[in-house]
Amino acid sequence: EWALIADGVAIKDVYKVLKTPEGVDRAFKKLDTIKKDVVWWTTGAQPPQLLADGQVVMTSAWNGRIYDANKNSGKHFEIVWDAEQPGFDVWAIPKGTPRLDDAYKFIAFASSPQVQADVTRYIAYGLGNKDAMALVDPAILPHLPTAPEHMAHAQLSDRAFWLDKRDELRQRFTAWLSK
Repeated sequence: EWALIADGVAIKDVYKVLKTPEGVDRAFKKLDTIKKDVVWWTTGAQPPQLLADGQVVMTSAWNGRIYDANKNSGKHFEIVWDAEQPGFDVWAIPKGTPRLDDAYKFIAFASSPQVQADVTRYIAYGLGNKDAMALVDPAILPHLPTAPEHMAHAQLSDRAFWLDKRDELRQRFTAWLSK
């Protein structure tokens, strides 16, 4: 997605382009232009460390790790929210659980507006409940990926596309990396 955006595709058109063989080729051609300069990371702790060590001048990262580096390690990293790719988590209840009522009570508690807002006092991850936004400390709000001004420019994942194309594109990406 980011390769296409970097090549001039509007966020709203990324999947329209990526769903074509020509779009996939275009994305890889754009990746070719930066391949020798990319440092690939595999754990969430690496991006702020790569920045702090001067090994990279920019990186993708989990926003909470950047927020923590700034707040607790005296760093001054800036997040660029254009084309952010928010990740989403879900709660699941195992079928047949003997504690179904407790599971529903926990989900109701964990997703309640006040609890969601309270979590942002510890880490600046996004809110799953829009009603929590009004309860967030205004000083924290600019650091949340789900702040309205950030979501206005988000590049949301097309889950159906990735379910269909994940294996094919992962194989192509792995082959591309090895060249």
